[in-house]
Amino acid sequence: MAKYPLAASMINQINRIDMISNNLANVNTVGFKQEGTTEGSFNYYLQRAQQDGFNPTKLNEVVNTIPKMDTKYIHAEMGPIVSTGNALDFSLTQSDTFFKVRDEKSGDVVYTRDGSFKNLNGMLVDSNGQAVLSIDDEPIAIEAGEYFQGEIGVVKINYDDLEKYKDNNFKIKEAGINIEQLENNDGQFMQGSLEKSNVNSVSSMVALIDAHRRLEQAQKAIQSESEMNEVLVQKIGDTSK
Repeated sequence: MAKYPLAASMINQINRIDMISNNLANVNTVGFKQEGTTEGSFNYYLQRAQQDGFNPTKLNEVVNTIPKMDTKYIHAEMGPIVSTGNALDFSLTQSDTFFKVRDEKSGDVVYTRDGSFKNLNGMLVDSNGQAVLSIDDEPIAIEAGEYFQGEIGVVKINYDDLEKYKDNNFKIKEAGINIEQLENNDGQFMQGSLEKSNVNSVSSMVALIDAHRRLEQAQKAIQSESEMNEVLVQKIGDTSK
């Protein structure tokens, strides 16, 4: 029976490894926010399953005692601000504000902290070529010598209401989420600078090594139990004694 909690522990560590590896892969991604995970007790999952009509067996109650990875969360801390001198680079000054861009496939408004914008055929676009939006969710035209910075839309959203989306963007989890549109963007961003990723590579590497070690420990424990069971079966099946 020890295999069940050991297997559950391995799943937890595999999920941790995937998450930490993704964080490390984006250590140099502009505006990237690292993710973390929370664990929930088995009793919590048991109660939730019972509310959904699931009737647990005695095996469920006795064996499944390992905490499960519950949800992912986003670290909201700001990353370091670096000067670039590029007039189309912008870094937000508050940790819970975002630029708005138009997802080119779905047409929905999504949110980003990556302010490495570009001029594409006279329009302001993000690093993926998607239109940066104004306060009124309209594309922003750029003309030489004209002031366009005041048109850039900035919104304030709680990270608990967001989830990661493709291309280093965020989207709201569900309709009806409170999105505060800032009518005046003065002081909301700095031109000629970018916000780097908030991933701490040292602590992330330590966490990755720890997750690999825990995974290996669970694997060895399962292997040891399997070997003991094999010996036991051989002894029970040996009728020569």
